[in-house]
Amino acid sequence: MKYPIGIQQFSELRTNGWVYVDKTAVIYRLLSSGKYYFLSRPRRFGKSLLISTLEAYFKGQRDLFQGLAMEQLETEWVEHPVLHLDLNAERYASIDELRNLLDTYLREWEVKYGSNEDGNPSLSQRFHAVIRAAKEKTGRNVVVLVDEYDKPLLQAIGNEQLQDEFRSVLKAFYGVLKSADADIRFALLTGVSKFSKVSVFSDLNNIEDISMSPHYYDICGISESELHETFEDEVGELAFVNGQTKEEAYETLRQRYDGYHFSPDTSGMYNPFSILLALKNQEYGSYWFSTGTPTYLVQLMKEFDLNPKELSGYEASANELDSVQIKVDNPIAVLYQSGYLTIKGYDKRFRTYTLDYPNDEVKEGFVNFLLPYYTYSRQVNNASIIGQFVQSLERGNALRFMELLQAFMAGIPYELVRDLEVHYQNVIYIITKLMGLYVQAEYRTSSGRIDLLVGTDKYVYIIELKHDGTAEEALAQINSKDYALPFATDGREVVKIGANITSETRNLERWVVE
Repeated sequence: MKYPIGIQQFSELRTNGWVYVDKTAVIYRLLSSGKYYFLSRPRRFGKSLLISTLEAYFKGQRDLFQGLAMEQLETEWVEHPVLHLDLNAERYASIDELRNLLDTYLREWEVKYGSNEDGNPSLSQRFHAVIRAAKEKTGRNVVVLVDEYDKPLLQAIGNEQLQDEFRSVLKAFYGVLKSADADIRFALLTGVSKFSKVSVFSDLNNIEDISMSPHYYDICGISESELHETFEDEVGELAFVNGQTKEEAYETLRQRYDGYHFSPDTSGMYNPFSILLALKNQEYGSYWFSTGTPTYLVQLMKEFDLNPKELSGYEASANELDSVQIKVDNPIAVLYQSGYLTIKGYDKRFRTYTLDYPNDEVKEGFVNFLLPYYTYSRQVNNASIIGQFVQSLERGNALRFMELLQAFMAGIPYELVRDLEVHYQNVIYIITKLMGLYVQAEYRTSSGRIDLLVGTDKYVYIIELKHDGTAEEALAQINSKDYALPFATDGREVVKIGANITSETRNLERWVVE
């Protein structure tokens, strides 16, 4: 099988024998149900291929759809002029880069359709003129396809002045989709984030956001049924190479790459980029996460005191997920729309969503990326350090674990830590997640909350932290509140650790183990 890694052109996939997961039935439903759409999906999720498929359809390239659902569904195959704008190519370090890119596309379209507005300094007016010229020349209404509409805005997050400049240009440019309505057959804008309606989309009240629609949750990505139907033999080969049964291979793929939910009560979707690479390489690697680094998201988390342990099980309102402000005031919407969090539950009564990491690939990659931002340690890239943490807990050596933690945290800059106790909870949470251990922060019991609970196959560690108190006080709290009681019949040995952090040293001062 030929895996189309990085190939986003529908025509190339279909003419050169690359595998294609048939999305044309849901695409046909989209075409039959409306006119203006917006779709948000994480990077590397198939948005560009969707745009390319639509372009081939509207150009009447019927031969490319042989054997697909669209071949049976469509009977007319009317050709339309297509204006395809791809904003994914530039770095957008200045407003000139955006203007030059739009100018390049407009010049090409002006030559093709005979528009004579190339001397007009207004990009939006030239865009409107091109649409009108294309309609007049072909006698057919125009199709507008915009890939990664938000790339300039995402590149400028943190630079408010540049964002305002981008917003001003894009708002007017995209606003043409409303003023040129009579000449437009169909329009789709795709991107990672939906910026709030008071910015780029303020003039586009005619556009339908299908990002969280249950009717189109599977328009990008790979579903469970599609994985079985298209890659059954390839999963068998993956299983053989990794010493698994086929069912075990499916389960590993599910845990690592499935779990993206774009609407409540819908099936999870696999990340297509990771699935294709895993099958091609016959190895369960970390593929999607390695293609981009969420540096700015981590900085946002720290700026707004969003603790890493709060991400798993975070409850968000519908409004919180709906859009991103030009000046980001909450990182949750960005984390969700970027694919680092996804929907795991929904309360219809209060319209609240429960969010979590979509799968192990994202969770492990993100937690690993968080570590240096919360420890400020040069040791974070040393795999042997994490190995020592793992071995100490697996062997029941709590004293060694605390010694390692103390050494690991030495030298944290005072000005970078606001709450030492919370900071230590975050660090222990990140380390234990990274080690692949079970960890639950602030575990609730009938008599109180455990600061940290860490579990291995043989041990349950109950850790209580005090700030400028004593280790004995921390241990006494564990005992007085019977934190160990829920694990009395667990079968594992319970280890209680009381520890104290001092403001003077900004580190663990002392600990006691029972």
